[in-house]
Amino acid sequence: MEKAKISAYQLLVLIFLFEIGSAILVPLAIEAKQDAWLAVLLGLAGGCGLFWIYHRLYSYYPDIPLTEYMQRILGSFLGKVLAFFYVLYFMYIAARVLRDFGEMLIIVFYPQTPLFLMNVLMVLVVVYTIRKGIEVIARAGELLFIFMILLGISCIVLITVSGIIEISNLEPLLQEGLKPVLKTAFTQTLYFPFGEAIVFAMILPYLKKAPKSLKTGLLGLGLSGLIIALIMAMNISVLGVNLISRSHFPLLSTIQTIEFAGFLQRLDITFMLSTVVGGFFKISLYFYASLAGTANLFNIKNSAQLAYPLGLLLLVISISIASNFSEHVYEGLQIVPLYVHLPFQVIIPGLLLIIAFFKNRKMLKNRNS
Repeated sequence: MEKAKISAYQLLVLIFLFEIGSAILVPLAIEAKQDAWLAVLLGLAGGCGLFWIYHRLYSYYPDIPLTEYMQRILGSFLGKVLAFFYVLYFMYIAARVLRDFGEMLIIVFYPQTPLFLMNVLMVLVVVYTIRKGIEVIARAGELLFIFMILLGISCIVLITVSGIIEISNLEPLLQEGLKPVLKTAFTQTLYFPFGEAIVFAMILPYLKKAPKSLKTGLLGLGLSGLIIALIMAMNISVLGVNLISRSHFPLLSTIQTIEFAGFLQRLDITFMLSTVVGGFFKISLYFYASLAGTANLFNIKNSAQLAYPLGLLLLVISISIASNFSEHVYEGLQIVPLYVHLPFQVIIPGLLLIIAFFKNRKMLKNRNS
């Protein structure tokens, strides 16, 4: 691990920006129709439970990251194998998020630009930042967090005063009962975006004041979850369920409907700025986790020297994971949550916590005797 420390406030900011990330980009939980916002809140509740698991593991091993303490829990060989798969997992999801934002920029703003070029530019910025270390990422987060909050408040105010909100689009509540909402929450929103906080198992050891970590983490998750739920409710109230289900980027469609005082309209730039900032932090933290895990696994003291080769790998994966945007979206919403996120976010951490609990209890008994 690099010799760096971040404050509780910086951790909160990173969690917020990370969770907002690509969650505001896509029609999240739209399978629950007008109750999508409720599915987000249920996913948030489950995500807080998962964060408690990650934090509990951290409390047993506060000075080392996930890829190292799993070697202590499972033994050297099995722990290293599992740590290697987590490195691949972090890299794969970073590539998926990179593809999300590359596709968005091409479809909406730069239709004549190759996807490769868009992704190269983002990777160069991410690699440059990662080489500076986690403290620089955290400080950048502090600056851009204020910008994101002000931008979000401005958009909400403009949407409200534009008179385009139709509360009737959110009715009736639970028209088809609670089952579709629960299904959406526990097959989608639990994992994306809230279960993705597993990445902070690699970052929590850098926290200056460990006693504040659980409260800070839950506050960051809660704040981001409420914002995401509000955005989904706003999208549905403005556009309606049918239009959102056909839109690749519903928040953009909502912002495009803003018209105030006859001249303030077409505020697409606010969408681009907010999503690019969120995407940058999400890609950066996933990539940092992959880089730190690789350095830990192969005992490389200066992890910064891995940034460029791993950055090249990130770029290649982002281009090759899907042949087109529709295929990429289908995999992201239908395959990845249950076959990738579920084991890495829920099953494996849960098993690690059970084993760590009994191991530490046995060690405590041996010391007392």
